[in-house]
Amino acid sequence: MDNGEHYKKLEHMYSHAKCNEYYNPILTISDGTAELAIEIQDKFFHSGGATHGSVYFKALDDSAFFAVSSIVKDVFVLTVSFNIYLLRPISWGKMRANGKVVFSSGTLFMAESIIFDSEGHEIARGSGSFSKSKTKLSPKVGYK
Repeated sequence: MDNGEHYKKLEHMYSHAKCNEYYNPILTISDGTAELAIEIQDKFFHSGGATHGSVYFKALDDSAFFAVSSIVKDVFVLTVSFNIYLLRPISWGKMRANGKVVFSSGTLFMAESIIFDSEGHEIARGSGSFSKSKTKLSPKVGYK
């Protein structure tokens, strides 16, 4: 299987995950990178009128996770740990998270992600470690 087909199958797997119905994210994957866009909606707001940190975490983790997944073609990847830094609030427009792999070994991977708002301001960043699972990539997990 070529890389393009692998990326499309990962994007399909992501877009059909039940947990994404609430956020309606758009994911684009390439070699060692992934971009995730989420249109900000007021249903994401905390009582201070800005997007809750859980949405930031989702965008950071998902973009880093799929950056790693782009280079792992046999099994599902797992997030082992993830650190985030929330820099600015966001209450309108789109958040765009850009994830990239910064280290890989046989079973351990590290990736970073940065979120930008619609005006190009950095609003959050994060980094995580990921490992291979024993779950094979197959139609059973939506990889088709």
